[in-house]
Amino acid sequence: MAEDKYNLKNPAVKRILQEVKEMQSNPSDDFMSLPLEENIFEWQFAIRGPRDSEFEGGIYHGRIQLPAEYPFKPPSFMLLTPNGRFETQTKICLSISNHHPEHWQPSWSVRTALVALIAFMPTSPNGALGSLDYKKEERHALAIKSREAAPRFGTPERQKLIDEIHEYMLSKAPLVPQLNPSQASEEHSTDKEDEANQSSEDAAGAVTPGEGLTNPAVGDRIVEEPHEASLNGNPRPEGMGVARQVRAGPTSEQLLQRSGPRVQKPADDRLFTWAAVGLTIAIVVLLLKKFMKASGHGAVFMDGS
Repeated sequence: MAEDKYNLKNPAVKRILQEVKEMQSNPSDDFMSLPLEENIFEWQFAIRGPRDSEFEGGIYHGRIQLPAEYPFKPPSFMLLTPNGRFETQTKICLSISNHHPEHWQPSWSVRTALVALIAFMPTSPNGALGSLDYKKEERHALAIKSREAAPRFGTPERQKLIDEIHEYMLSKAPLVPQLNPSQASEEHSTDKEDEANQSSEDAAGAVTPGEGLTNPAVGDRIVEEPHEASLNGNPRPEGMGVARQVRAGPTSEQLLQRSGPRVQKPADDRLFTWAAVGLTIAIVVLLLKKFMKASGHGAVFMDGS
């Protein structure tokens, strides 16, 4: 093939043939890529969706174009399988692609680029050229659909290579996880709500029982919506609403303690009143005695005059 059409002394040709040999002798379960017979500067590839993501189990086909100056200039990439992350039949913008030649390293290869492309799939697109931002459940559905058949693209020779790569990837890729993406989305939302609830409790100053901390004062207790928390500081049951800070009413013991002094108060007042009356009478008697003595002395003085 290449011996007849290409100059084997050309650095790019020599490098490409070396990568083809390495790809065939050391295949990967995560990707497969080979050049077209009629043009070794154009490759077909397929990658497996990264594990633990909405792409897991998907098989995504694409096209790589190597420049004549390869490996000193970067390749360009195009996805052919709908995936919800990259546009199809559009050159995508990545740090490993020809959109950012300043980042490309001659030591990198097609294998290196495919590994990087897999890692880029679950990342945020951030408005990059050729990027999409589908919902997770939509991407998951596309991952399942991508296994059904290889995309139809190009000449019969190219399509034959695409089909061969697809069969290889099907033999290596695991089945799509039987996780309903809507359930995963709900679980993710529930986790977010739990985190919000915990943040609200922390902001309200909730105290976790069992940590050797004393219960908060009555006026600062944390109660739950719609039920109030017990006053002994027991933790709230799981699934309750967000905690909020309110003022709790007094306990029955506190009511008894408050009512006790009010029952005894009238008797105390009567004792105080009688004591005051007795003291007043004693003072009046004393004053009368002094007045009578003074009146007697006065009379004696007047008679002597």
